[in-house]
Formats: sequence, structure tokens, C-alpha cells
Amino acid sequence: MPDDVLRIRNMRFYGYHGLLQEEAELGQHFEVDVEIFGCFDGWAKHGVQPDVKQVDGAVNYPDVYNLVESIVVGERYGLVESLADRLASAIEADFGIRKFLVRVRKPNPPVSGHFDGVEVEVSRGLD
Repeated sequence: MPDDVLRIRNMRFYGYHGLLQEEAELGQHFEVDVEIFGCFDGWAKHGVQPDVKQVDGAVNYPDVYNLVESIVVGERYGLVESLADRLASAIEADFGIRKFLVRVRKPNPPVSGHFDGVEVEVSRGLD
């Protein structure tokens, strides 16, 4: 049976990640996607009731957003790979999620050339 997927797409933040001094001083935009895989069978039935705020086993995506924001905005990493790995470790530790992936994009890296940016994808449990 295929996994269900919860996607939190294109979260945008301003951070100070990168190896160059200019990146540390000026900062730049970062975009983050999180995809969480699992079996969501039955969750939708709970959401029909307006008084239900949390369903056992369900992922509260505003909490995931807040965690990602706190790391991207509040910490500093030299490599996009390090940032993506830190996000993955935090998501796994804070939410107990075992199958997911994280994508981090630097849409305007300070590189001479024409391309759409740099993206790193880190996955856990998707063997």
C-alpha cells in the first residue's frame, strides 16, 4: 500500500547561511519543503468535527512550520547541506516522524552564472 503524503511547500524565510562573508552579513532568502509520509487512514474523519484540534498520530503542520522557521532564521550554517540535515534531525527528534524528506533551496546564491538556484534534499526512512 502506498504512503500518504503531507506536503508543506515553499516555506520562505530570510537567513544568514553560506560560506561567504557577504552571506553572513547581508543574508538571503531560503525556501523549504517538508514532505511527511505515512498512513493517514481515518484522520480525515476526525477533521470533520470542528471541536477536534489534534488527532493522535497526526502531524500539526503549523508546529512543523514554526520549528523550520526557528532554525532557518535563528541559526547559522555554512552549507545548505548542513542546514537541511539540521532540519531533518530536528523534525525527527521533535515530532517522532520516521519517513520524510526536507528540501532547502537557495534561490539566489551569490554565484556568477545563470541558473535557478541550489537545492538540497535530505530524506529519512525512505529506503
